[in-house]
Amino acid sequence: MTTPAAPEVVTFGETMAALRAQGALRLGGGLGLSVAGAESNVAIGLARLGHRVRWAGRVGADELGALVLRTLRAEGVDIDHAVTDDTDRPTGLLLTEPRLGTLTRVSYYRAGSAGSAVSPADVLPALTPGARILHLTGITPALSPSAAEAVLAAATTAREAGITVCLDVNYRSRLWSTDRARTALRPLLDHTDLLIASEDELPLVLEQPGADEAEAVKGILAAGVTEVVVKRGARGATSVTADGATDRAARQVDAVDLVGAGDAFVAGYLSGLLDGADIPARLHRAVTTAAFAVATRGDWEGLPTRDELGLFDQPDGTTIR
Repeated sequence: MTTPAAPEVVTFGETMAALRAQGALRLGGGLGLSVAGAESNVAIGLARLGHRVRWAGRVGADELGALVLRTLRAEGVDIDHAVTDDTDRPTGLLLTEPRLGTLTRVSYYRAGSAGSAVSPADVLPALTPGARILHLTGITPALSPSAAEAVLAAATTAREAGITVCLDVNYRSRLWSTDRARTALRPLLDHTDLLIASEDELPLVLEQPGADEAEAVKGILAAGVTEVVVKRGARGATSVTADGATDRAARQVDAVDLVGAGDAFVAGYLSGLLDGADIPARLHRAVTTAAFAVATRGDWEGLPTRDELGLFDQPDGTTIR
């Protein structure tokens, strides 16, 4: 019996059960059940692109926790280091409802959840030899003191082991204030190689909250980060290193659902990085995977496999037989 190859990417965070409404929640109606979480969205995206990826975290000892683990396993994500909580903490829950066009409202029910209780002891064993990238988000440290401790411990351990540390700021105003976010995220810069953020998130990792984009990027690079990738939504993205900036326009698609686009972008970018692609090629893959996300419903359901990356280059109306 052969031993499975070690994962290339390790990530952890809270993955929740996701109930998706077709209209306003207050009017009732049917709900679709799936799972969602920024880190597991990235993990699924990478797995579909053929990479070995591990997700660590905690789920409740309930049917929704079983759904999370079953879904990740079915998508080819390594869950050997996932923990089923042995207390009465439940699996977290989120509700999404479309409100205006592609504007979606999200409600969280994650206080006291199993996922929020993640600790260093849960995640450090997942950083096994062979890992090349540790992917973190700014969502996890917002969940609890133990979760914040886990993020810092993992980043420190990975950096010392020569593992590339990627931090997607991914600020959630419903989870914490900008001041609390800045206090927790700023120390992570000392252990981060690749920082990914939207334009308005860049100042959150600096001690100068009023810095403009250029000043923020300069300050982040000065703190020891090797590369800063700025997500601009429909206007594309920019990568900045000590050698200069590289821009890439977004792919033009009819947007259906914007939720999950940022995670899809990250999956594409990390995939290119793992493949040894240069920055323009990494950005191209990232905006392509993001386009798949916005053109389909769900956080991760529409993400492409590697052989589907070229579908956007087909003429409109093409039928593949």
